[in-house]
Amino acid sequence: MSNAYVIEVFNRTAGIVVAEERGFRFFSSEPAFDPLEGDHFGSARAAERAAKALLDQRSQKAGQSRIATAR
Repeated sequence: MSNAYVIEVFNRTAGIVVAEERGFRFFSSEPAFDPLEGDHFGSARAAERAAKALLDQRSQKAGQSRIATAR
């Protein structure tokens, strides 16, 4: 059984998670996912969901900025 897993979101490598005693620690592979660096998750799937939520949140903010700029 592996102790590390690659986390991919929308065809982007977000980082890896490494198994520890009480879950998984996230290591970012690109700046967009740095806010999750070092965070602990109960499962690799939970880390994947957090990475996806982070990108979704950034996309929403970018969309709102574009709308405000266009006004």
